[in-house]
Amino acid sequence: MLSQQEISDRFEIQDLLYHYADLIDKQQIDELRNSVFTADAQIDYSAVGGSVGDLDITLEFLKASLTRELFPNSQHLNANLQIRVDGDTGQGRVMCFNPMEMRLSESETQTYFIGVWYVDEYRRTEAGWRICSRREEKSWVFNAPDFMNL
Repeated sequence: MLSQQEISDRFEIQDLLYHYADLIDKQQIDELRNSVFTADAQIDYSAVGGSVGDLDITLEFLKASLTRELFPNSQHLNANLQIRVDGDTGQGRVMCFNPMEMRLSESETQTYFIGVWYVDEYRRTEAGWRICSRREEKSWVFNAPDFMNL
């Protein structure tokens, strides 16, 4: 049976995961530093062609690649959250269904879909739960532009 604290912790982590997705889709990348990741976070987005590294490298990559000019619309839909909490740390595996609209030219866009799993480690901080490690595992890709090599 789960304790009230563990139930509360799981809900807080769930909210953190939804907040991450919302910030990514709003392209509010700087806010990830303040409300999602720990300062020493390690993030690996290489499964779908992204960066690997610390928080600074990750935020630089996201700012350069997730622009309205290139991706006018996206949705990061999280599901099948598997969260385990042990005191002030936790682990998770989260499914993400990610449709992305990509601008190919001034008048043409293409929508493609990515399915990934986030494999996470969480840490309780003075400011609340934060992601201290995130690694993507690619599940599938549908309709990506040929030049993307996903």
